[in-house]
Amino acid sequence: MTKRLVRLPKKGRAVLVGDTHGDYQASRLVIKNYLRRNTCVVFLGDYVDRGPDSRENIDYLLKLREKHENLVLLLGNHEGFPVVECSPCDFWDELNTSPETTSFYAEVFSKLPLVAIGNGFLAVHGGLPDVSRLKQIEEIQPGDEQWVRITWGDFKDKPGDYLGEFCGRPRFGKDYFERIMKSFHLNVLVRSHDPVAPERMYDDRCLTIFTSSAYGRDRKIALVNLERRVRSADDFEIIAF
Repeated sequence: MTKRLVRLPKKGRAVLVGDTHGDYQASRLVIKNYLRRNTCVVFLGDYVDRGPDSRENIDYLLKLREKHENLVLLLGNHEGFPVVECSPCDFWDELNTSPETTSFYAEVFSKLPLVAIGNGFLAVHGGLPDVSRLKQIEEIQPGDEQWVRITWGDFKDKPGDYLGEFCGRPRFGKDYFERIMKSFHLNVLVRSHDPVAPERMYDDRCLTIFTSSAYGRDRKIALVNLERRVRSADDFEIIAF
């Protein structure tokens, strides 16, 4: 059975890594500096497309994951291309000449988890699923409504619940965020996916980070102590490199 929800340890620390989008160098730097016995490294998805080294990037991380249980790779919408198409999709276009290779990556990506949970916080690629209990995340299937919300969802810094779609991306407001986080009994969401979103929203409870050079901005990661309950984005150390 594919595990959709990963529970992080209650000891040590975690490093949360935003979209890398073919930035192989960024992934290597993060792994070199932070993958330790007492540290979980959680990538928030979107390893492929946009950047120059998509295949090198994802192959490197998949190989490392075989040896390190404390390396977590969440699903991003660009890994979900076989289910819901995205653009750009240069990684997938390059695989078109080899159906077997395309099927290999599609199968591997279909088994990536959707959500990681720590002490007071949740990590996803995009948005929050509209479920009342965390264990319901295990029931989410590729392509269903909750899967789309997690992999494609965006948050806007305005009141409201569901705010409609923009270019196929469901958008949500502060009321939706607070309702779902309250049902989970969690304080902070860490996400990536939307390069134009404010880094902090909703009274410092929604943190958006990116770790790719594809957008011409500083690469950033978020470091957190897993032994202390997270109450706001201030509990994360944001490191730019």
